[in-house]
Amino acid sequence: MQFTYSYPRPALTVDAIVVAFHEMEKHILLVQRSNEPFRNFWALPGGFVNMDETLEQACLRELMEETGIALANMKQFRAFDAVSRDPRDRTISIVFFACLPEILEAKGGDDAALAFWFPIKELPQLAFDHADIIRRFLESYQSGNEAESVRFPPAIC
Repeated sequence: MQFTYSYPRPALTVDAIVVAFHEMEKHILLVQRSNEPFRNFWALPGGFVNMDETLEQACLRELMEETGIALANMKQFRAFDAVSRDPRDRTISIVFFACLPEILEAKGGDDAALAFWFPIKELPQLAFDHADIIRRFLESYQSGNEAESVRFPPAIC
Protein backbone atom coordinates (compact mmCIF):
# COMPACT_ATOMS: atom_id res chain seq x y z
CA MET A 1 0.00 0.00 0.00
CA GLN A 2 1.42 3.39 -0.95
CA PHE A 3 0.44 6.68 0.62
CA THR A 4 1.22 10.20 -0.42
CA TYR A 5 0.88 13.20 1.78
CA SER A 6 1.00 16.87 0.94
CA TYR A 7 2.93 17.70 4.10
CA PRO A 8 6.42 16.68 5.34
CA ARG A 9 6.73 14.11 8.09
CA PRO A 10 9.63 12.93 10.27
CA ALA A 11 11.69 9.79 9.83
CA LEU A 12 11.76 7.23 12.64
CA THR A 13 14.93 5.57 13.92
CA VAL A 14 16.00 3.43 16.85
CA ASP A 15 19.24 3.44 18.82
CA ALA A 16 20.64 0.79 21.19
CA ILE A 17 22.42 1.41 24.48
CA VAL A 18 24.16 -1.82 25.47
CA VAL A 19 26.10 -1.75 28.73
CA ALA A 20 28.34 -4.54 30.05
CA PHE A 21 30.89 -5.10 32.80
CA HIS A 22 34.56 -5.68 32.08
CA GLU A 23 37.30 -5.57 34.71
CA MET A 24 34.95 -4.06 37.32
CA GLU A 25 34.01 -1.18 35.02
CA LYS A 26 30.92 -0.45 32.92
CA HIS A 27 31.46 -0.37 29.16
CA ILE A 28 29.13 0.77 26.39
CA LEU A 29 28.97 -0.65 22.88
CA LEU A 30 29.58 1.86 20.08
CA VAL A 31 30.00 1.61 16.32
CA GLN A 32 32.19 3.67 14.02
CA ARG A 33 30.08 5.08 11.19
CA SER A 34 31.24 4.28 7.67
CA ASN A 35 28.80 6.70 5.98
CA GLU A 36 28.01 10.40 6.15
CA PRO A 37 26.85 12.22 8.07
CA PHE A 38 29.49 11.87 10.78
CA ARG A 39 31.62 9.41 8.84
CA ASN A 40 34.29 7.85 11.13
CA PHE A 41 32.59 9.19 14.26
CA TRP A 42 31.43 6.77 16.93
CA ALA A 43 27.72 6.29 17.56
CA LEU A 44 25.19 4.08 19.25
CA PRO A 45 24.18 1.14 17.06
CA GLY A 46 20.92 1.95 15.33
CA GLY A 47 19.12 2.98 12.20
CA PHE A 48 15.84 3.44 10.41
CA VAL A 49 12.71 1.44 11.22
CA ASN A 50 11.36 -0.73 8.42
CA MET A 51 7.65 -0.62 7.60
CA ASP A 52 7.08 -4.26 8.64
CA GLU A 53 8.69 -4.29 12.11
CA THR A 54 8.07 -3.04 15.62
CA LEU A 55 10.42 -0.56 17.22
CA GLU A 56 12.05 -3.25 19.37
CA GLN A 57 12.44 -5.56 16.36
CA ALA A 58 14.11 -2.73 14.46
CA CYS A 59 16.51 -2.07 17.33
CA LEU A 60 17.43 -5.76 17.69
CA ARG A 61 17.93 -6.02 13.91
CA GLU A 62 20.13 -2.92 13.73
CA LEU A 63 22.17 -4.12 16.70
CA MET A 64 22.75 -7.49 15.00
CA GLU A 65 23.54 -5.95 11.59
CA GLU A 66 26.01 -3.40 12.97
CA THR A 67 27.71 -5.39 15.76
CA GLY A 68 26.97 -9.09 15.24
CA ILE A 69 25.37 -9.24 18.69
CA ALA A 70 21.99 -10.97 18.87
CA LEU A 71 19.82 -10.25 21.90
CA ALA A 72 16.38 -11.66 22.63
CA ASN A 73 14.92 -8.37 23.82
CA MET A 74 15.64 -4.84 24.95
CA LYS A 75 13.79 -2.35 27.12
CA GLN A 76 12.60 1.01 25.81
CA PHE A 77 14.26 4.01 27.45
CA ARG A 78 12.75 7.12 25.81
CA ALA A 79 12.30 9.13 22.62
CA PHE A 80 14.68 11.85 21.41
CA ASP A 81 13.09 14.43 19.14
CA ALA A 82 15.22 17.57 18.97
CA VAL A 83 14.43 19.21 15.63
CA SER A 84 18.08 19.41 14.53
CA ARG A 85 19.36 16.09 15.96
CA ASP A 86 20.07 14.68 12.47
CA PRO A 87 21.43 16.91 9.68
CA ARG A 88 19.82 14.74 6.98
CA ASP A 89 16.20 15.26 7.88
CA ARG A 90 13.70 15.61 10.72
CA THR A 91 14.37 12.37 12.59
CA ILE A 92 12.96 11.02 15.84
CA SER A 93 14.81 8.21 17.63
CA ILE A 94 13.41 5.73 20.12
CA VAL A 95 16.22 4.49 22.35
CA PHE A 96 16.31 0.99 23.80
CA PHE A 97 18.76 -0.49 26.30
CA ALA A 98 20.13 -3.80 27.52
CA CYS A 99 22.53 -4.62 30.33
CA LEU A 100 24.85 -7.60 30.04
CA PRO A 101 26.88 -9.33 32.76
CA GLU A 102 29.93 -9.40 30.50
CA ILE A 103 31.25 -8.03 27.23
CA LEU A 104 30.28 -10.01 24.13
CA GLU A 105 32.38 -10.19 21.00
CA ALA A 106 31.37 -7.43 18.59
CA LYS A 107 32.42 -6.69 15.04
CA GLY A 108 31.39 -3.94 12.67
CA GLY A 109 28.95 -4.82 9.91
CA ASP A 110 26.45 -3.25 7.52
CA ASP A 111 27.09 0.53 7.70
CA ALA A 112 29.33 0.27 10.79
CA ALA A 113 33.05 0.09 10.02
CA LEU A 114 33.90 -1.08 13.56
CA ALA A 115 32.18 -2.05 16.79
CA PHE A 116 33.98 -1.53 20.09
CA TRP A 117 33.27 -1.53 23.83
CA PHE A 118 34.34 1.76 25.47
CA PRO A 119 34.60 2.39 29.21
CA ILE A 120 31.72 4.73 30.05
CA LYS A 121 34.20 7.18 31.58
CA GLU A 122 36.31 7.30 28.38
CA LEU A 123 33.93 7.87 25.48
CA PRO A 124 35.17 9.23 22.14
CA GLN A 125 33.55 12.12 20.29
CA LEU A 126 30.09 10.93 19.29
CA ALA A 127 27.85 11.50 16.26
CA PHE A 128 24.43 13.13 16.28
CA ASP A 129 23.09 13.73 19.82
CA HIS A 130 24.41 10.41 21.13
CA ALA A 131 26.56 12.00 23.87
CA ASP A 132 23.39 13.64 25.22
CA ILE A 133 21.44 10.37 24.94
CA ILE A 134 24.10 8.49 26.93
CA ARG A 135 24.34 11.31 29.50
CA ARG A 136 20.58 11.29 30.04
CA PHE A 137 20.55 7.50 30.29
CA LEU A 138 23.28 7.53 32.95
CA GLU A 139 21.60 10.39 34.84
CA SER A 140 18.33 8.48 34.84
CA TYR A 141 20.05 5.41 36.23
CA GLN A 142 21.85 7.39 38.94
CA SER A 143 18.97 9.70 39.89
CA GLY A 144 17.31 7.30 42.31
CA ASN A 145 13.94 8.83 41.41
CA GLU A 146 11.85 5.71 40.94
CA ALA A 147 9.38 7.42 38.61
CA GLU A 148 12.12 8.62 36.26
CA SER A 149 14.96 6.22 36.92
CA VAL A 150 15.88 3.30 34.71
CA ARG A 151 15.94 0.17 36.86
CA PHE A 152 18.76 -2.33 36.35
CA PRO A 153 19.27 -5.66 38.01
CA PRO A 154 21.94 -4.74 40.60
CA ALA A 155 24.23 -7.65 39.67
CA ILE A 156 24.37 -6.53 36.03
CA CYS A 157 24.33 -2.74 35.88
